[in-house]
Amino acid sequence: MVSNPVHGLPFLPGTSFKDSTKTAFHRSQTLSYKNGYAVVRRPTVGIGGERLQVNQLSQAELDELANKAPILTYGQPKQAPPAEFIPAHVAFDKKVLKFDAYFQEDVPMSTEEHYRIRQVNIYYYLEDDSMSVMEPVVENSGIPQGKLIKRQRLTKNDQGDHYHWKDLNRGINLTIYGRTFRVVDCDRFTQVFLESQGIELNPPEKMALDPYTELRKQPLRKYVTPSDFDQLKQFLTFDKQVLRFYAIWDDTDSMFGECRTYIIHYYLMDDTVEIREVHERNNGRDPFPLLMNRQRMPKVLVKNAKNFPQCVLEISDQEVLEWYTAKDFIVGKPLTILGRTFFIYDCDPFTRQYYKEKFGISDLPRIDVSKKEPPPVKQELPPYNGFGLIEDSVQNCFVLVPKAPKKDVIKMLVNDNKVLRYLAALESPIPEDKDRRFVFSYFLASDMISIFEPPVRNSGIIGGKYLGRTKVAKPSSTAEDPIYYGPTDFFIGAVIEVFGHRFIILDTDDYVLKYMENNAAQYSPEALLSIQNRIQKQEAPAPELEKEKHQEIENVAQLPDYPELSEQGTACPESGSTFTGAKERPWSVEQELSKQTREDPPGVQELEALIDTIQKQLKDHPCKDNIHEAFQIYDQEASGFVDKERFFKICDSLNLPIDDSLIKELIRLCSHGEDKINYYDFVRAFSN
Repeated sequence: MVSNPVHGLPFLPGTSFKDSTKTAFHRSQTLSYKNGYAVVRRPTVGIGGERLQVNQLSQAELDELANKAPILTYGQPKQAPPAEFIPAHVAFDKKVLKFDAYFQEDVPMSTEEHYRIRQVNIYYYLEDDSMSVMEPVVENSGIPQGKLIKRQRLTKNDQGDHYHWKDLNRGINLTIYGRTFRVVDCDRFTQVFLESQGIELNPPEKMALDPYTELRKQPLRKYVTPSDFDQLKQFLTFDKQVLRFYAIWDDTDSMFGECRTYIIHYYLMDDTVEIREVHERNNGRDPFPLLMNRQRMPKVLVKNAKNFPQCVLEISDQEVLEWYTAKDFIVGKPLTILGRTFFIYDCDPFTRQYYKEKFGISDLPRIDVSKKEPPPVKQELPPYNGFGLIEDSVQNCFVLVPKAPKKDVIKMLVNDNKVLRYLAALESPIPEDKDRRFVFSYFLASDMISIFEPPVRNSGIIGGKYLGRTKVAKPSSTAEDPIYYGPTDFFIGAVIEVFGHRFIILDTDDYVLKYMENNAAQYSPEALLSIQNRIQKQEAPAPELEKEKHQEIENVAQLPDYPELSEQGTACPESGSTFTGAKERPWSVEQELSKQTREDPPGVQELEALIDTIQKQLKDHPCKDNIHEAFQIYDQEASGFVDKERFFKICDSLNLPIDDSLIKELIRLCSHGEDKINYYDFVRAFSN
């Protein structure tokens, strides 16, 4: 510790000296405890125990501070409480308000009482505003009695407010923990206290009594005067006499309900009723004989007998005002027994005779309750979605676990590996599709069709499988009743529509000719005629064949889009057979000529070649002489042009085959603009 520097020397190192006698260098404590509380005290010594220099006050200053009033600093001093103040726990000690009340308790499992009245005392303690509910102990009551609610503050609403003595009065209901107490009266001290506080009390009420307790106070033995009705005489008179009724219970309005038949027996000897079930063979129900055992049936119950436990206890005369009797069972009227409404439609001869002698009812008709069976619901199949075969998809509508449709095994064995192959062209308005050729394969074993397109180099179209094996329905058939293409639908010149694409059969292989020859009865005359023309062209003499060969080459050069028959060409990769035509020149010659002439635009030569082709095919048309006159009627100015709409109406009236591909092409070449057609060139195709 450095001591104070010597007077006159600077406070620099070497000019101050340490006090070697000092050994404590800690700071003095500034915290202490007074009466158990931590307080802060001002230190009087510094580090090392040196006394701190503080300002000392003079005696005058101390006197001034002692006599100064701290009003401005601390405010006015608080006054002491008055001497007569008494706390509430002292003033209201042992002062309790007492109220007489009762509550009603349901008794569901008793035959002698339905509810019970329990009397209680409600105590309100003014000392801390607490309450308690006590029930006086009744000897041999069998009920735990005494303290129902222990002393505590009780809430009166959902907001958490508690009951106060201002809320208590006579003739009110107090709800405590879901139980409602009826306050009927209070004691003298409670009445005086509430009136002194300015509360007007309601008039007192009479304490409710327990009906079962009052019943127990009555004498046990009662004398009942016997009735005039002699039950023994009834038993002896009507013994073994039973009324039999036939009834139905119609429960079809409920879910899974049905109409069931029952037999109702009414025993005259004791007025009891029995209901028996009528079982039918293979109805799927257990052969239980009775629906209701023999017993008396109540018709009208007393007012308070609805809660009577009928399922475990028998009904006595005290709960019933009227019982069912024989006059309540009438044929043709409904009857409600144990919640079920039975309709009585017939009875036996003894019952008819009894009603005639007893009640004078002679006509008890038999009512026909048989229901006509509804017509069978026609099973409607959903619309075909286009996936898979129709026969295979429709199996999902018949059974839960579908099975594959049955196949004609005999047909598959007989026609195994028998395939009919045809050469076809695609009928399309697209010029690129007119030279495409397709090979149709018809499988006789399964009636399926596959289409293969032979690849052509530098055509820009990828050949190969065009359609896999599948059944093809005719466009005129429906999805519910599909009609598939058969072998009789394929012949030269036939139009086959496959899923929206139209194909024209151009040629067949040799096996098809043999098949048609062996099964000529199955084919139409048109199909046989097409094959006959094909064979005649094959057997034509050599000079005519050579002339026809050159003529067709010229026609092909002029009109590449419409060859009548396919020439000897490429072999089908699927079948291994070669298609033959009417001429003995290679198919590649026609292809080369078609490629060369495809570059020329359509002109007069194409129109003339097309007209010549149509004249050869339609030389025997019956309307060829009237076509020109029909168009001249509507062309008053002799311009040679008619509207398209008028043109097609004239063609329809003359039955012209405008749907043919050659006729469509002729109409296209004869079109003048968008609305006019040159009918002069069109009529030339139908003239000699």
